[in-house]
Amino acid sequence: MWLFTGCSLYTLYIVKSRIFVPFGYSMITMRHNTNNPKENRIVLTQPVRKKTLSTVEDLKNFFHLSVSNIQVVIDQYPMRIHPYVANLMAHDPDGPLCRQFIPTIQELYDNLGTDDPLSENLQSPVRQIIHRYPDRVVFLVSNTCPSFCRFCMRKRFVGKQPQVCKDDIQAGLSYIAKTLTIREVILSGGDPFMQDDQVLFDILDQIKKLEHVQILRIHSRIPILMPERITSELILQLRAYHPLYINLHVNHPEEFSDASQKVVENLADAGFPLGAQTVLLKGVNDHPETMLQLMQKLLTLRIRPYYLHHMDDTQGTRHFQTSIDRGLQIMERLRGYMSGMGIPQYMIDLPGGGGKVPLLPDYVLKRSSSVWLFKNFEGKHIEWKTRKTDHTGIYD
Repeated sequence: MWLFTGCSLYTLYIVKSRIFVPFGYSMITMRHNTNNPKENRIVLTQPVRKKTLSTVEDLKNFFHLSVSNIQVVIDQYPMRIHPYVANLMAHDPDGPLCRQFIPTIQELYDNLGTDDPLSENLQSPVRQIIHRYPDRVVFLVSNTCPSFCRFCMRKRFVGKQPQVCKDDIQAGLSYIAKTLTIREVILSGGDPFMQDDQVLFDILDQIKKLEHVQILRIHSRIPILMPERITSELILQLRAYHPLYINLHVNHPEEFSDASQKVVENLADAGFPLGAQTVLLKGVNDHPETMLQLMQKLLTLRIRPYYLHHMDDTQGTRHFQTSIDRGLQIMERLRGYMSGMGIPQYMIDLPGGGGKVPLLPDYVLKRSSSVWLFKNFEGKHIEWKTRKTDHTGIYD
């Protein structure tokens, strides 16, 4: 008998000198004790997937899930789950990661959402550029991701388009070069790190030469959910483009592994200011304690929580949507129970390209010319009495 450690207890049989490992598990170490055969052990990691999951059969074989009604969903909204993500998901087939990446029939029941709720197409002067605010643009330098989020705001083209071509990238660069009001460029997609290193460096090189562009940002999920992509060499090369901000998409504490935490540490040590954007997702992170744990974890890793996004009204994602009131309750729970550094802005992106608006709990209960009534983080009501002033102090 052989004993597995690091996972559930299993019995292995040796048949004709071959060791049979349970399906989906990988043997990483054999501990052999010739003096005491009972202590012979095989140490296993969690189930290991080495290929991307993209078909119903992949799901069935890896997760042993019931896959009825899933094929019709994949036909409309393609599925891709990177092996690194699959391995993180394997221990809990109904956990927060699985809910983000495994298709459900509910995606087809949503007839009220829209393909492009933020009217990005109307605010795109050239392909791959979204110019909503006067001083900054989003540059979609990639059309793909290693794993497809089922709640993606750009669900309309996820898995349905080839990678961004050289001509479209050049058109985007030309627009940025001639539009002198642009002082900040946000590389997004898809995921920018899905581009080859040299393609990414060429884009950054050309933007860096523009005097009117002062700040660069990369928005990515890859450092967390495909950390092997962020090599030491890539980090070293990216240092040439400071000030370069890296915003990470993180939705749940369980997304972090030893490998991803090491990548985050390397990025922080290299001087990149790190931020985090989180999407409020029903059944994933819409509980105050989950959100508190996530924000605390981010701070310990030197990642500053940036935005908590209310779900956009994207077709096929309604089952992820919470109420705004629920989001405000979560924000109230954060305030006072962790430092202000760890509290993101709760944002809603208005339909029709109206832009982002912050949502705040009601801390002001009543106000008059002489007194304001506030509610603090404990729910206590406290008065603030105003004093008359001539406004000619040091701030003039």
